[in-house]
Parts: sequence; C-alpha cells; structure tokens
Amino acid sequence: MTDQASRRALDAPTQPTGELCIRTLAMPADTNQNGDIFGGWLLSQMDVGGGIRAAKAARSRTVTVSIEAMTFRKPVYVGDVVSVYGSVARIGRTSVTIRVEAWVSRRNESAEILVTDGNFIYVAIDDDGRPQAIAKT
Repeated sequence: MTDQASRRALDAPTQPTGELCIRTLAMPADTNQNGDIFGGWLLSQMDVGGGIRAAKAARSRTVTVSIEAMTFRKPVYVGDVVSVYGSVARIGRTSVTIRVEAWVSRRNESAEILVTDGNFIYVAIDDDGRPQAIAKT
C-alpha cells in the first residue's frame, strides 16, 4: 500500500455521514473484466443518490454539472449491499454541492465499509431546463 493509500485509509470515516438516499444490491451484470463491480456502475448509483439529496435541498429539479474529489477506496463485490448517503456541503445561488458516500455491507463483515466518496455538484433548473435560483430557507 502506498503512503497516499495508507493516509486515505486512516482518514476514512467509521460511519456514514448524511442521510440514506438509496440502497441497492451489486449484481453479476454490474462487473468489470476482473469480476469486481464496475466503477462506472458505482458512480452512477452515487449520482442518483446525490441527485435525490440535491433535489430535496434545492426543492426543484436538478442536474449534475460536475464531480470532484472522487476517491475509490475499496472494491465492491457481487452480493455487497451498497448504501449511498448524501449531505449538503454547500448551497450557492443556483448550485448545490452534495458530499456523497458509498458504503457496503458484506456478507462476512459486521460493519459497513466506506468504498467511495466524492463531491457532486448539481444545478437547480426550471421546467424549461434553465438554471434557477435556489430559495434560501
């Protein structure tokens, strides 16, 4: 393990942050050529979960505009239960940044394991698909 990987593992939270947005099961159809769950599938699940949290925060439709600070910490395996958690990191005039974490429950483990996390940025849009201001609460 590299020094950077060791630091990331030590910095990993021990429990999820934010609210549960989605929970799903990693299936054989979601694997890559190595038999692990494809990173793109996991990224998609995180985007869906983050989008749910963003829409709730913005109280409107939202669209993904960027993903930053994405860290793939551990692999996801077939049979893992994947839980995606989201918390609001920042609300701007039309955008909302959601901190998204993907945790897994493995068959032989008692605690959830953080596998991936990142910041997803969404923009609130109106019915015509144009950016709109987020109402402050």
